[in-house]
Amino acid sequence: MICSGRWHLAVTPRQYWSPSSAGRAESQTEIAIRPTYCLTAENTVAILLLTYHRAVLLGGGIMKTIVKRAIKDEKGAALALALVLLVVGGLILTPLLGLMSTGLLAGQVYEKKTDELYAADAGVEDAIWKIMHSDNISYPYHLAERLTVNSKTVNYDIYREEMPESTSCRKVYRYQILSTAVTDDGGGTADIGSGTQIEAYVAAVIKSYGILDNVITTPCGYAESGPSQINPPEGEEHGPVGNYTGAWPTVEMLSDLYWEDVKEEDPYDSNTLYIEDYTTTGIRPFCRNGTLNIKNTGSAGLEVELNGTLYITGDTDIGQTNHDFTIDLNGQTIFVESATGAAPEDDPCNPGSGYALRIGGKCTFAGSGCIIAVGGIEFMPNLQCSNTDYILVLSVRGKTYMKPNGDFYGTLAGHAEVDMQNADATWTDYSAVEGGLNFPDLPGIQQGSYSIASWEIGTL
Repeated sequence: MICSGRWHLAVTPRQYWSPSSAGRAESQTEIAIRPTYCLTAENTVAILLLTYHRAVLLGGGIMKTIVKRAIKDEKGAALALALVLLVVGGLILTPLLGLMSTGLLAGQVYEKKTDELYAADAGVEDAIWKIMHSDNISYPYHLAERLTVNSKTVNYDIYREEMPESTSCRKVYRYQILSTAVTDDGGGTADIGSGTQIEAYVAAVIKSYGILDNVITTPCGYAESGPSQINPPEGEEHGPVGNYTGAWPTVEMLSDLYWEDVKEEDPYDSNTLYIEDYTTTGIRPFCRNGTLNIKNTGSAGLEVELNGTLYITGDTDIGQTNHDFTIDLNGQTIFVESATGAAPEDDPCNPGSGYALRIGGKCTFAGSGCIIAVGGIEFMPNLQCSNTDYILVLSVRGKTYMKPNGDFYGTLAGHAEVDMQNADATWTDYSAVEGGLNFPDLPGIQQGSYSIASWEIGTL
């Protein structure tokens, strides 16, 4: 069959009258689809399209009709779109799930390392506490029993180095702390055994204040009168301490200590010791059971040296009468056990009357040593001492009254009171005394300042 024409569209503008136009002509467009005629093999004409369609559309209706037909003709497009989305989703989903799994593991590892860090830091804090509050630690120190913090096992070691600027009363140390926190997951999701270590350096300045570490030491207060000077002044290191709370020696402790020095010696029978009898040999260790008066009835200006401890049980006078003389303490101790002037035990800050030991102006002391009495002490000698000497004047239970002639170097100590008049007193370092002092080593008051010099995190 041979067709004589093609499909074609004729668009003819026409005008119609519409009641809604209020008598005006309304422009419309007519679309007419004309039929096509075809010649068959038998030379007959067949009308293939007999339907004459005419559509009258208003305004922009043409485009709407075309779009609607185009949509109606896209059958199966939704399936294609679904298949495309399925393929794209399949390509994205697998790596996305892998990323989520990795992120979950990374979060667990991060949380674990954070817990380890906090646990190791807790170990550092515990080590600093031990440094500050434990006096009997030997270094290097290794933690005996491990800690558990944040379900982590914590262990630490402490190493100490004394710095060159240390003194006998002011110790400067540098501590190295190695604190380690270890994780044992036991087959968890992030089963990765790990550990975190913190290396911290702590700088410490530890000051120890004992009886010997201050120019004046007393639990019950001190008095200063007249043209006197105390060095260092109150509030400074080694200055006077009027409310001392550290360890204080007992009568029994000192008696036992000094008795050991003289128990093998023959008791001194006389109540008078004559200086002129000892200018050649010096005064050797002896014990006097009773009172004693030490004086010089020979020529003025004699000098003697102490070569041991003097242990006297009764009231003692030194240099109250007769001629002048000089005693070189030579690092030794004069101990008077008499309790004259001691405060009662139930009222330790109220000294009694009198003095167990009186030292007058006929006596001159030189060198370093200890002058100790259980009761009160009246200390009024001449002094020939320098800043390299150290003298301890100690009333164990009474009052120490000081009014010497000359500069005093060392420590004035009295349990009930220290009263200083018209004198200059300066603290010196007793550790510099050659051979040391014959005095018990008592624990003092420790005050320390600590600062973290560095703090570094490492991974095991």
